[in-house]
Amino acid sequence: MIIRTVAVALLLSFSAACAAAQEEDKKEDAAAAKDGDQPRRYETKARVTAGGANVAYKVIAGETFIENDKGEQVASIFSTSYIADGFADPRERPVAFIFNGGPGSASLWLHMGVFGPKRVRLPEGPDDDGAAPFDLIANPESIIDVADMVFIDPVGTGWSKTLGEGKTDDYWGVKQDAASVREFIRRWLVEHKRWNSPKYLIGESYGTTRSAALLEALESGWTDIAVNGVVLISTVLNFGLDATDAGNEVGYIGLMPGYAATAWYHDKVDKAAWGGDMQRFLDEARAFATDDYMPALLKGQLASEAEQEAVAAKLAAFTGLSESYVTRSNMRIPLRRFMRELLRDEGLAVGRLDSRFTGVEADGVGENPEYDPSAYGIDAAYTAGMLDYFGRDLGVDIAEPYTTLGGVRGWNWDAEDGGGQNAYVNVAPWVERAMRQNRDLRVLSANGYYDLATPFFGTEMTLAQPGFDRSRLTITYYEAGHMMYIHQPSLEALAKDVRTFIRNEQ
Repeated sequence: MIIRTVAVALLLSFSAACAAAQEEDKKEDAAAAKDGDQPRRYETKARVTAGGANVAYKVIAGETFIENDKGEQVASIFSTSYIADGFADPRERPVAFIFNGGPGSASLWLHMGVFGPKRVRLPEGPDDDGAAPFDLIANPESIIDVADMVFIDPVGTGWSKTLGEGKTDDYWGVKQDAASVREFIRRWLVEHKRWNSPKYLIGESYGTTRSAALLEALESGWTDIAVNGVVLISTVLNFGLDATDAGNEVGYIGLMPGYAATAWYHDKVDKAAWGGDMQRFLDEARAFATDDYMPALLKGQLASEAEQEAVAAKLAAFTGLSESYVTRSNMRIPLRRFMRELLRDEGLAVGRLDSRFTGVEADGVGENPEYDPSAYGIDAAYTAGMLDYFGRDLGVDIAEPYTTLGGVRGWNWDAEDGGGQNAYVNVAPWVERAMRQNRDLRVLSANGYYDLATPFFGTEMTLAQPGFDRSRLTITYYEAGHMMYIHQPSLEALAKDVRTFIRNEQ
């Protein structure tokens, strides 16, 4: 009994000491951050031939500390800047701020996939990337010939993190995220004396949502940081246009032409019926979606039996699914069910990010796919390629874990007047308002036909709404998926389109 009492006392004493030590460590970390730890910074020089020009440039990879109203360091944002030599006048040299999405993704995908001076080379065709070694090659498609580039990893991604008294709640949300990235951009412009340079935002997936929120954060108020152009890659501004929750019928409309494109790619439709012309097929799929499919879904049981049967037959013909399956699904096929059903007879599921990809399914009768084959088909190459490049080429010496994707939890989706307390965020009004209030703002929306994560038709419906100046809006398409640049012809086309956009040569 005495031994147990002594042991408990020792354990309590030890626990108290550990707690006190942890509290002291936390205070020391906060004090260190407050007293001005120096951000890590790594500089190198290199040269690349891009866009037909041989460009010498400086690379700055490192941290930028964000401070609160008290001047305390509360966050560190890691970025990689590429600044070309030979431009003394900032007015002659655009700068592009580039980020990916998630929310919670680092910028490695756009960095090592399309815009950086080096990129990862993936296998030809929609195929799994396998294991190391992976090829890193000079990237002639980089846009360093037309703009300086700043790749940004928001808080919670890459090596970006909170410091001292900083809390993730202050950064993990639509408006919170935009506020911190805005502050990073402001500091970058101050440090590099680039206030009078043309400015571009380039974001992918949620990065397009971030771009809209950034337009609101940058251009509202009197301290106006006006933007010349926004590149939206795999656009999602109105989240209700692809969400197939109960009662949200329009979500099926946004997805349906994407289903049709997927069925076309996998030879599950009668191509001869459309003369083998994919564009004609997709145009008719779009028309069917709005003119026949949507009214039938909205009518529900008020639609006649003959009308329902006619729509179900057409839906089956466009999507490659059996008419029986379409009918039994009440003409409502959620995305994951489509991914599993289209190639069920082959034991395969199609990808969500890129429906050209397929994955073997162990369960022949499963309702949903095991995972997204277009995600596990590319992630290893990008992660290894990015970290190898940071360490070997740029000399970045950081042993802390690098968060590619998935470290952010509990995102605050309240976008106030962009989406308010409604079920679905809609930041499209921020884009069209920015276009109304900035006569020089242009928008390029790049879309993959086989992207079922941010389907192209949902984007078309979003950008067709009143308020958008269509004369300053360009929409482009690629025969690939969400990350269209993993397809070599689409990579080349996207880079050319972005280069043309920045030069304002449309």
